[in-house]
Formats: sequence, structure tokens, C-alpha cells
Amino acid sequence: MEFPAYLATMPMHAITEMHGEPGLLARFRLEIQAFDAAARQRLTAALDLAAELHREDRRVREPYLNHLLRVAIRMMHHYQVRDVDVIVAGLLHDAVEDHPVELAGPYGLRQLQLGASGAAQRPGAVDDDPTAAALAALADRFGPRVARLVGAVTNPAYDPGRDRHVQYREHVAASLDREPWARVIKVSDFTDNGVGVIHTVGPKVARSAAKYRPLVPVFRDLIARPDTPLSAPVKRHIFAQLDLAEERFSAILDQPN
Repeated sequence: MEFPAYLATMPMHAITEMHGEPGLLARFRLEIQAFDAAARQRLTAALDLAAELHREDRRVREPYLNHLLRVAIRMMHHYQVRDVDVIVAGLLHDAVEDHPVELAGPYGLRQLQLGASGAAQRPGAVDDDPTAAALAALADRFGPRVARLVGAVTNPAYDPGRDRHVQYREHVAASLDREPWARVIKVSDFTDNGVGVIHTVGPKVARSAAKYRPLVPVFRDLIARPDTPLSAPVKRHIFAQLDLAEERFSAILDQPN
């Protein structure tokens, strides 16, 4: 498929609308040309794993992989991230939450069945916990830092007696407080969900806006912190995106009676 020369500067949702997954894949390959061969190999391996795990997943009107590609491309292009671990974790940020059994694989599941004594060589793959097994498998394949970053943006099991959205916000604030680089992954994810809410259809539009709107001030605080590893111009770009997300949430939720 032929793509325009300006694909490297097109807004990502415009690429999605005009060229779909092939266009986003081509843009991803353009972005990773800035990395050396070893880094490109790791990034491609992470993309291949994400594509395999999410191959049947859909995100409203599109393959779920599109979302993961946009999260990674945004970090490379708009946030100027060159930390390969962070981009790998961005591509795989939903893998543990959505596909822990598939990610853990037969070895991880066997370790779970053996229990703590049999899992001694795989820290975390104990207590019949598929999430821990998946994180251990991720650490085996891409290193413990990638697993830690993915773990920081993976939702825990929620208390069914409490509001899920409240628990989600509590989790985001607590986990990102401890992991500055995980903030970078999560704000790219949030931007794709929040600013991109206008690309959603049906009842999910209002549900998404109600879920994400209270997180805008949380992300403002997290991104403004001195230990958030982004340049001042990148932080200003993110603040502008948060303003845009708030405008869109308001347009959706603050309708006059």
C-alpha cells in the first residue's frame, strides 16, 4: 500500500481514519528509524507480541492494536521518548490486564500449578495469580523494568462493593505517584482515550467522558512534577492536550437540560 510522504507528520487519528492499521504500522516503522538496530529489534518484537495477544480484540470500530500503536507513536513523536523500555511497555500496556493467561503461556501456567516451591525460578508466578505469571513472563522476555512499568499501569482486581471509577482513579494516582516513567505511558493512553473520545460512538461516548474527566487534574499534577522525565515543551504540549480533553468532556457531559 502506498502512503503519502507526509504520513510522518499526520495526526494519528487522521492516519487511523484514512489508512487504518496499515497506515499506523507504517508510521510506527518510520518513527523507530531513529533507533539503532538492537532497539528496533526489541520494539518490533514487542509490536509482534502485542499484535498476537490482541489479534481478536476490537476497540469500537477498529482493531485494538491501533490504540497501542497510537500510544507508542505519541510517546516517540510528541513526547520525544527514546527510552526503549518505556516504548515497549507502552505497546504492551494492556497485555497483562487483558491477556494474562496467553502472555504467561504454558510454562507460566505450569509454574502456577506447581505453587510457590515450583515457581521459585520465576518470581511472582505464585499464589494462583495469572497477573503475576504474566508479569514474570514479560520480565523474562523484555526485562524486569518493562514488567514493572506494565504492572504500574495494569488495573488491579476491584472491590465489587465500591464504585469502579473511583477505584480506578485511586489506582492511577497511587501507582503513578511511584513510577515517573509510567506516568508518561499512562498520559499517552489517557490522551488517546480522552482527546480521542470524539472518535468513539454510541453510549460509550458519555461513559468514557464520565470515567476520564475526573482524571484531568490528576494528570496535570503528575505531569507538572519535577521528577516526571519530560522536557518543558513536551509538558506544555501535554497540558494543551489535557485542556482539549476537558473541552470535549464538557461538550459531552455539560449539555443544558
